[in-house]
Amino acid sequence: MADTRRYIAVDLGAESGRVILGTVNGSNLQLDEIHRFGNGPIEVDGTLRWDFEKLFSEIKAGISKAVKAADGPVTSIGVDSWGVDFGLLGEDGELLENPYNYRDSRTEKMIEKSFEFMPKRDIYNNTGIQFMQFNTLFQLLAMKLSSSEVLKKAKKLIFMADLVSYHLCGQPFAEYSLASTTQLMDMKTSKWSEAIFDKMSLPIDIMPEVVSPGTVVGKLKPEIANELGCKQIPVVAVGSHDTASAVAAVPAKGNSWAYLSCGTWSLMGAEIPEARIDDNTFEYGFTNEGGVENTIRLLKNIMGLWLVQESRRQWQQQGVDLDYSQITKLASEAKPFVGFINPNDSRFYSPGDMPARINEYLKETSQQTTDDKGQIVRIILESLALNYRWTLEKIEQIIGSQIDILHMVGGGIQNQLLCQFAANAIGRKVITGPVEGTASGNILMQAKASGQIKSLEQGRQIIASSIELNEYLPQDKQNWDQQYAKIEKIF
Repeated sequence: MADTRRYIAVDLGAESGRVILGTVNGSNLQLDEIHRFGNGPIEVDGTLRWDFEKLFSEIKAGISKAVKAADGPVTSIGVDSWGVDFGLLGEDGELLENPYNYRDSRTEKMIEKSFEFMPKRDIYNNTGIQFMQFNTLFQLLAMKLSSSEVLKKAKKLIFMADLVSYHLCGQPFAEYSLASTTQLMDMKTSKWSEAIFDKMSLPIDIMPEVVSPGTVVGKLKPEIANELGCKQIPVVAVGSHDTASAVAAVPAKGNSWAYLSCGTWSLMGAEIPEARIDDNTFEYGFTNEGGVENTIRLLKNIMGLWLVQESRRQWQQQGVDLDYSQITKLASEAKPFVGFINPNDSRFYSPGDMPARINEYLKETSQQTTDDKGQIVRIILESLALNYRWTLEKIEQIIGSQIDILHMVGGGIQNQLLCQFAANAIGRKVITGPVEGTASGNILMQAKASGQIKSLEQGRQIIASSIELNEYLPQDKQNWDQQYAKIEKIF
């Protein structure tokens, strides 16, 4: 009889959160979404924050429902989230204030400010992380330079997914993959970078112990277990960074593949054995983030479907409520290659009128502006796909070998038009699945922590046999090649 075990994955995204019950039975993984809830930023005194009390309340409600839905005992619970954001705890172990949202404006110009304390190349050589204004380093520097009273009172800093786990089990920690996104860690030693903290005059004493993915960090606190109506279920530090969990779930074989975790962000990279910090990775702005099972995620952060999400939100405010399938249909019917943007232009980072910003970019680059909604979205999707090609070519240059297949995972693969555009742009086969990449990887690391599965390879085989994978082959290659040649230098 197959060994059947049940796990709870708490998967937090910047738009929504889910609590998922995962069942691993022999060579099969089954996921059941038990509870979904909205998760957007709130405005507090002109700043963008996360409503942690509401977030944690929804998580507890979801865990309670999942425990009741499980046909048997729950083996463990694991939490994943986006990176860089954090909560600060006081002397009593309580949260001092709601965590800042990474899109808050206080980090503007902090990258440039940091170079007054430490040269850019030295920061990169220490951390191996792509310079993005919302990285934890720049969030902390902004607090330091504004003489934040909260930072002065803080006794412990905990990153978002681990902050949830802390509230569940009472143990402070920093899971390696989540910690690696901060630009505060020395990726060659996997420890907090003393040089960074010293040069920036930041308090290294508030940083928690770093633990490896798959570590059992504690059990539900008695009062939490009592509130949820369950036993003291073990809590596992999975790949706490959602992309680390998503990459763990890529059903790939061999070594000639790259991944694209596709959602609000597009995170594209290769799985390598050790950090690659050199002239090429520095010049091209690649990041070295921790993965599961002693791997490094060499990747590039690319603005993803956030551009579409914000455009849709703007149109809703104007009284035009289109769902994503309608938006994608309009894009498929729009004219090809009428305009291009650099998706990573800084004007696109913050919430706001995205169609207006896209038109602003088009006007500044002597391109034709448009009010056509389908055309706006097609410009976004084509620009993303062509940026994927640029990124893939740079990955091949950095690792010195050819990539034959791109594996796309995550909710963004439900946009089949983007998947086809990606295949067209890169000129290679694209394999999509699973949609629930992050939750799948979360569950797999729990299964490994419990001893149910023995290796990452075994877990990936389980995923491959549990879902339907879709393939996209390149189309209209000559035309896409011509378009890429026109705009390659804008990325």
